[in-house]
Amino acid sequence: MVARPTRKKMYRTMQGRMIDIEKLRAANESVRAVGNMSVNARGDILGPSGKIVTTKTEVIQKYYEAPRGKVDDTPSRAKQTTPKPAPTPVETIQKMTPVPSKPVAKVVENPKPKKVTISEPEAEPTSKKGIDAALDGLE
Repeated sequence: MVARPTRKKMYRTMQGRMIDIEKLRAANESVRAVGNMSVNARGDILGPSGKIVTTKTEVIQKYYEAPRGKVDDTPSRAKQTTPKPAPTPVETIQKMTPVPSKPVAKVVENPKPKKVTISEPEAEPTSKKGIDAALDGLE
């Protein structure tokens, strides 16, 4: 079986232009990517000044060094050798019995109905607005 050469990924835009996506990616792989991860388009981790701190290959290598699901034999933190201080005694709080109170009457104001006046529509609008103005010259 003979391996075929890879085809270029050409896309047609809505305006009819042809764009090579792979060429576009290669030209912009060192540009900072949009988002909050502070990486470039290639996947390298960038520092605050935009310089590469960790390359993508180092990130992948670190990820696969310790596979998920395995437990480390060494503890992540050293156990404290000093004993914890004894907790201080808490003062007892005397509970209060609830005193029944009288409910307070709320004053509710009824809203007054608004008066609506109906005006006569104008015979003919003086100026056209919006889509009517845009479609005025088209027939």
